[in-house]
Amino acid sequence: MSSDGFVPLDWEELPDAEMQKKALELFENMNKRRTTRHFSSRHVPKELIETAIMCGSTAPSGAHLQPWTFVAVSNQELKAKMREAAEAEERKTYSERMPEAWQEVLQPLGTDAVKEHMTDAPWIVVLFRQSKRIRDNGEVGPTYYSTESCGIAAGMFIHAIHNMGLVTLTHTPSPMGFLRDILDRPDHEHAMLVLPVGYPAEDAMVPNISRKSLEEVSIFFE
Repeated sequence: MSSDGFVPLDWEELPDAEMQKKALELFENMNKRRTTRHFSSRHVPKELIETAIMCGSTAPSGAHLQPWTFVAVSNQELKAKMREAAEAEERKTYSERMPEAWQEVLQPLGTDAVKEHMTDAPWIVVLFRQSKRIRDNGEVGPTYYSTESCGIAAGMFIHAIHNMGLVTLTHTPSPMGFLRDILDRPDHEHAMLVLPVGYPAEDAMVPNISRKSLEEVSIFFE
């Protein structure tokens, strides 16, 4: 394979014991991660959000097109406008669109159409997926595996937020076209996730749930 356009991989092998130690430390940290809907309005520096976005943007992507845009909002008036539109869609969803099977699994989580987190959290980060791109010749071309790529970027963003000591929530008001309009994004960008970010409220609560065991989520062939 030609080396044109390539650089050496920056990688250092670690002893097995150190790899296991680092792996367990990461698991123990991430296993404490919980989703909460109760946010403090306490100020979060913009620099922390910028760093989390940069971490999310280290995600692999189809053809390295990086088909995502993170739109971070701290403006209170704009957050209120987003909340009003989200709650209007959510009321329709809960009363008209949501099938019984979906309501059944949401009931233990205590969710409803009221979305205080959209105005309580100091930051709302909306992840937009780019379905098209501008080619070098100025023409419009497709992106590839944009859903998968943005899903990975979202996970790495969430990891970064938890690792720095903040909390977030994955909110998916449906449909989400209103976010493109409010945030003035182009037609080829599609809102994928709404991620409030901040400190938890002092009285923050989370559902009393547990995660599946290793045996329930994996199969090994050895």
